Amino acid sequence: MTTNKTPEHLTGHVTTRVVGDESKFVEGKNGLWEVIIGLEIHAQVVSEAKLFSGSSTVFGADPNSQVSLVDAAMPGMLPVINAECIRQAVRTGLGLGATINLYSVFDRKNYFYPDLPQGYQISQFSQPIVGEGFVNIDLPDGESFKVGIERIHLEQDAGKSIHDQHPSKSYIDLNRSGVALMEIVSKPDLRSSEEAAIYVAKLRTILRYLNTCDGDMSQGSLRADINVSVRVPGEELGTRCEIKNVNSIRFLRQAIDYEVSRQIEIIESGGQIKQETRLFDSDRSVTLSMRSKEEAHDYRYFPDPDLLPLVLEQSFVDSLADELPELPDPKKERFISEYNITDANAAILVAEKEVAEFFETSVIEELKMDSSLSVSSVASDAANLIINELFGLLNSADLSISESPISARQLAECLKLRHEGSISGRISKEVFIEMFNSGDDASKIIEEKGLQQINDQGAIESLIDQIILDNPEQAQQFREGNTKVAGWFTGQVMKLTNGQANPQIVNKLLEDKLSK
Repeated sequence: MTTNKTPEHLTGHVTTRVVGDESKFVEGKNGLWEVIIGLEIHAQVVSEAKLFSGSSTVFGADPNSQVSLVDAAMPGMLPVINAECIRQAVRTGLGLGATINLYSVFDRKNYFYPDLPQGYQISQFSQPIVGEGFVNIDLPDGESFKVGIERIHLEQDAGKSIHDQHPSKSYIDLNRSGVALMEIVSKPDLRSSEEAAIYVAKLRTILRYLNTCDGDMSQGSLRADINVSVRVPGEELGTRCEIKNVNSIRFLRQAIDYEVSRQIEIIESGGQIKQETRLFDSDRSVTLSMRSKEEAHDYRYFPDPDLLPLVLEQSFVDSLADELPELPDPKKERFISEYNITDANAAILVAEKEVAEFFETSVIEELKMDSSLSVSSVASDAANLIINELFGLLNSADLSISESPISARQLAECLKLRHEGSISGRISKEVFIEMFNSGDDASKIIEEKGLQQINDQGAIESLIDQIILDNPEQAQQFREGNTKVAGWFTGQVMKLTNGQANPQIVNKLLEDKLSK
């Protein structure tokens, strides 16, 4: 039994991939090659407990301090499914427009690793909890297309082997053993390392919006297995190699680029690609052979006898669909239509949920302060200030938007003061930096530093008269047609007023007086 109810907000004008696009081919010594890439993303489920036990999943705990008898595979200990992990997997499937299978089965995947206590992994094989879905990605050249999702299945993570703490021994930390993972398997729709990087970034964004995975690759919450093959365009698919456990988008791009070059060089030299599992050495930016690639039959899958089939009610799935948050693509479309900001700015703002919320809150707050302002001008200025100023300050301080010393309300107040003419655009940048460094409101900084914009037309006019009187040659140049010299006069006014003169008043008075 399946359900393919797709939430309304996920339907959109998305095209499927055009196959055979020559612009995507790679040039080798003997001709063009097509790169075929599929990704298996292991995403740790946001849950306080593991998939089949009540042990904590908090990152960074002392080794082996979060291990139950089930996780350690002690005799007679039986797994019990964590309902929250099921809920999160279904929400992820719905967020990716995927089919939800109302009937699914947990299997045993048999293989031995020192950090896998049972000697098998409880996973899903032929009957996963989530079926086909998609991720829409936007490329820099303007192309947008669907990357197909083949399936999402739940499985338990293995522990961690530690090899660098003793010269002759390896240590085992089982804290991760039993942690719930969603394996999100893409179709082989990607054609370059750039596309793969964009896909992973977009998938991570969706998972974070759903709060089903925190997406922290540095902590291992999101890891990628990369399947790469090459072929002469139009021919059968080539032999693929799998690169395991890549934990950053930068490394993912490097691994793919190296592997593509390696495979093309082997084939063009008359060799054959061996199907194998490889590792990425980030120090040398190369992939290295790990073992021959296993097939499904090598794992001897069979239904786990300790776990009954998982049967979901359609009403349960429908209730989760109704509760889904607004996701990046529909949020982007809404930002463009509601706030009239550019497509490029909207894409940047929705890439992180917290940034999108910060932007929207700042716009709402400023409109509360002054309802006479137009929504589009407020939103455009807020977007530009966040993207062009705040991001730079946050990056320099190595802070996230949630750690920003400037709140959305404070940003809104700064923009309001600029809109109403209390400070100039140039002064507002100075004030904004001081706000970031001190955490103070803009109004307090302006008052303490005497940065109020000069709007007194009489005072500005008197100053301009004096500057023109002192510089008759430049004034004459303007009257003779060299209008660029007006910028020099503007600069003089701003210099003498420390940048506080209202530039609109300055420019209007200069135009009137220099034209006489």
